[in-house]
Amino acid sequence: MADFDPEQFEDKYANYFPELQQAYKNAFNRMNEQYDSELVHAIDQQVLNESEPFYEGDGTFRIELPDEPYGRLTGVLVEEDRFEQVLERHVSEIETELERIFGFN
Repeated sequence: MADFDPEQFEDKYANYFPELQQAYKNAFNRMNEQYDSELVHAIDQQVLNESEPFYEGDGTFRIELPDEPYGRLTGVLVEEDRFEQVLERHVSEIETELERIFGFN
C-alpha cells in the first residue's frame, strides 16, 4: 500500500505511476478470468489506454473514458450493449483496485 496524498495525485504519473499500473493490471487480470479475453484485451488496449483516473475525495476514484468508447473498438465483434456492460464492470474493477492499493478499503 502506498502512502496517499491527494495533492500529489494531481501529478499522478510522476508520483504514483507504479500503483496506477498495478491497479490497471489487477483489474485486467480479474476481468480476463471472468469475460471473453478477446473483448477484455480490446477494451484494455483501445479504450482504457486513454482513460484518466481521478481522485474524487473520501477514498473514491473515478475513471474518465475517452469520447465514444464503442467507436474506438476494432477487431472484435460485440453488440454495443454487451460492450457497455463489460466496460462498466472493468472501470468499476479499476476504481476498486485504486481504492485497495491506496488503502481506502
